[in-house]
Order: sequence, then C-alpha cells, then structure tokens
Amino acid sequence: MTGNTDFIEMTVPAKPEYVGVVRLSVSGIANRLGYSYDDIEDIKIAIAEACTNVVNHAYEDGQKENNMHLSFTVHEDRLELIVADQGGAIDVEALKEGRGPVSKEQSVEELKEGGLGLFLIETLMDQVDIHGENGVMITMTKFLHRDEVDQHGSGFSEEIPKQ
Repeated sequence: MTGNTDFIEMTVPAKPEYVGVVRLSVSGIANRLGYSYDDIEDIKIAIAEACTNVVNHAYEDGQKENNMHLSFTVHEDRLELIVADQGGAIDVEALKEGRGPVSKEQSVEELKEGGLGLFLIETLMDQVDIHGENGVMITMTKFLHRDEVDQHGSGFSEEIPKQ
C-alpha cells in the first residue's frame, strides 16, 4: 500500500455467536497487512473483548436495535478498529475507574467484575479511546511493526565460534 486508506464496515447482531465472525474478519485483514502472529492474536482478543462487552452490557431485553457496528480503517502503518453500539449513554470516567490494576498476586476472586476486558484491551492495543455519549464507541489502534530482520537473509544466525 502506498499511502492509501481502506475502510471496511460491518454491522452484526449483538449476539455471542457473531463474535467469532468479527474475530475471523479482523484476523484476515490483519494477516493481509502483514502483522505478526502475536499481533494478530492480540488484535483478535481485543476485538472479541470489545464485542463481548456489547453483547453482555449494551442492550436491555426488548430493546429494538441490538446490533454491533464495526469499522476497520487500514492505514499503511496501522489498523484502527471501532466497535460501537446504540445501547445508551454511559459514564466513561466511572467505567475507567471501575477497572482496576491487575497483579499476579491477586486471586481470581479479588478481580473486579467488569473492567477486566477493558484492561486487557488497553494492554494489547497501542491506543484505546472510549466515548459513551450515545451508546459506547471504543476505538482501538494497533501499529504495524514490520520485521526488523533483513528479508533477504538466510534466516539463520551464524554460530559464534567457541574460544
């Protein structure tokens, strides 16, 4: 790609069975861009967490809309992902305060309900922005870190002779 920006949109029902469809879609896009396996896995986990939040928290029973709106903006050096719902306004600051720091010393029982998915998203992605005026919109960015290894090399390191 030479400076072009591609924009992909999809709307899927806010149901658990569609989270996998979104994961597969973003995996294909990230693979096409040349992300490493680990980065693709991080992106898939982050998008799944964002979609699962919509499925579990965005809509009340009987609410008419019940869709997730997704967009993927492909840049030369990054992928921007947006997951949005129309479930009503939220207090973003309260949401951010609700997630807590996680440490390996904490037991699973001590982890706060909710907020863990957001913590995970922020850990896996390079930039995360959340808006909650008319539903929730989370924007996640993952920069493309091309291999530092010379593409024309043999792929093998030379053994250093023992002295």
